Amino acid sequence: MTDLNALSAREIAARVQSGALKATDIVGETLDRVLKMNPKVNAIVQNCGSDALAEAEALDARIAAGKPVGALAGVPVTVKVLSDQKGYASTNSCQIYSDVIATQDSPFLRHMREKDAIVIGRTNTPAFSYRWFTTNGFYGATKNPHNDALTAGGSSGGAGAAVATGMGHIGHGTDIAGSIRYPAYACGIQGLRPTPGRVPMFNQSGPDRAIGAQIMAVSGPLARRVDDLRLGLEGMAGYAPEDVWSAPVPLVGPAYRRRVALVTHPGGIDTDPRIVADLQRAAQMFRDAGWEVETPAQIPELREAVELQVDLWLSDGHEAKMEAAQREGDAGAIALLSHYADRAARIDVAGFGALFSRRAALIRAWRGFLADYPVVLMPNCAELPFRQDQDLEGDAMIAHLWDVMLPQIAIPVLGVPAISIASDVIDGVPSGVQLVCPPWREDICLEAGEVLERGFGFPGLVG
Repeated sequence: MTDLNALSAREIAARVQSGALKATDIVGETLDRVLKMNPKVNAIVQNCGSDALAEAEALDARIAAGKPVGALAGVPVTVKVLSDQKGYASTNSCQIYSDVIATQDSPFLRHMREKDAIVIGRTNTPAFSYRWFTTNGFYGATKNPHNDALTAGGSSGGAGAAVATGMGHIGHGTDIAGSIRYPAYACGIQGLRPTPGRVPMFNQSGPDRAIGAQIMAVSGPLARRVDDLRLGLEGMAGYAPEDVWSAPVPLVGPAYRRRVALVTHPGGIDTDPRIVADLQRAAQMFRDAGWEVETPAQIPELREAVELQVDLWLSDGHEAKMEAAQREGDAGAIALLSHYADRAARIDVAGFGALFSRRAALIRAWRGFLADYPVVLMPNCAELPFRQDQDLEGDAMIAHLWDVMLPQIAIPVLGVPAISIASDVIDGVPSGVQLVCPPWREDICLEAGEVLERGFGFPGLVG
């Protein structure tokens, strides 16, 4: 049998389409990989093996009959447990939601299935997906594949750990404050946060999302190769009427100036020297590839974007969020919401309206900057991946983490795409860089990301 993890997702799909590989063999080998690796990292918490094998058999039969199949034919993927998948519980890693059984797929998953992707499992999150640490009292902790002492990231930590260990080629994640980009960074893989509206998300099993989540949360792919991110995005994206923010924007935009802004300390963060070195290496890779690289004297405001993110997401509906967290009894969720409780209590209707006015001003400034610099090269975080459950070390630590995570938290407020690119793993500690691009220009993220992937090298398979 071919080593599946030596192939890209696009190569797997091409071989399945041609009949050179059987979807049943691919799924079977992937499920064997899950049996081997999942006990070590606890990334997949709902196994879809029986359904995956049945779907693979049906796909092979269609191919044998000469029927057309999709661009993701036979590609093994994972889905985050907060998303609807028909017949499975949309738990968001909470015991209190264990009986919320989806009766239909979320639209991004429907799109992937239409292209014949096969879901082999559903991945772990922190309870309510509030944290950058994927631990909870329901499914337990997801381990960082490189180092048990470190977080696998969050909230898509299960997706990151699954991809890094070869349990599926493409992982579905969501991102409202770094929940795709940070697990990719922590697990030493690649992750793409799309523009809001690019990938449709709607859970029929629950109520509509609050306004902060509607305007900032996105679904997107994690993978070990940038081209797998591209294929994953092509599979997930597309207009869907259920998502009121969904927009049918082409995936490839017009020609652009290959100009990069190098920003090593955005918002004045104290970036770790190893990360600064990664950024300098990345800048040279762009120069060697013929791109312009400049260090602008200043960039538009980012610290205020973090403040707006807190209020638009955590302060809105704070009392209901806290009540649910207390019912679940999750220490991480309670600690975070308690940290911002007084702030949430101070926001009134006028204050909430003012947030949108300031957000518009910041977006306008950043769109202007990105028109001049279509790629901004910056850190994912000021620090290397955190210790597991570092946010449970007290209120001052929560404040510290939210300060050093400025490059993750600010970007969703601005409504732009960003990609996390792995650099290397040294002594069991991954690192990487982030690229930020204009709205709807994921194609720039991916093209620029491939420049760095060629320089840094493809992330290695763990285990």
